[in-house]
Amino acid sequence: MVTSDINNLPNRFFQPALSSRVGGHASSLASDRMGELVTDIQDLDQCIRIILTTPKGSDPHRPLFGSNLHLYIDYPVNSARPHIVREAVNALREWEPRIEVVKVAVSLVDVAALACVVEWKFAAGVAAEAFVTNLALGVAK
Repeated sequence: MVTSDINNLPNRFFQPALSSRVGGHASSLASDRMGELVTDIQDLDQCIRIILTTPKGSDPHRPLFGSNLHLYIDYPVNSARPHIVREAVNALREWEPRIEVVKVAVSLVDVAALACVVEWKFAAGVAAEAFVTNLALGVAK
């Protein structure tokens, strides 16, 4: 088990690490990363994943948190693409002020699976480098 002194963290951005198992627990709280922290870019990547995979209304304390990406998974790809891009951009603008979305691309991976690629950079010109977060939609876990 990795432990950290919460008062002496070297990074501004951090949070507990969620499970990295592909077929892990549905709540992402499997014990494979218990006690670990994600920091900086990994923290933002994890936040993006949480925001985009949380259906709006599913968090009782924050009913507006998340996105409506799940509503468009069964749409035909050409119809779903603009809706998914819009929902991703709007949700990230609302819930993750530390980033600026550069581009969101949606592509068909399998017969019933879409890949959503979010290209982002730090807000307010902190760094000019762009980063990518890959998200699988419609894939059975």
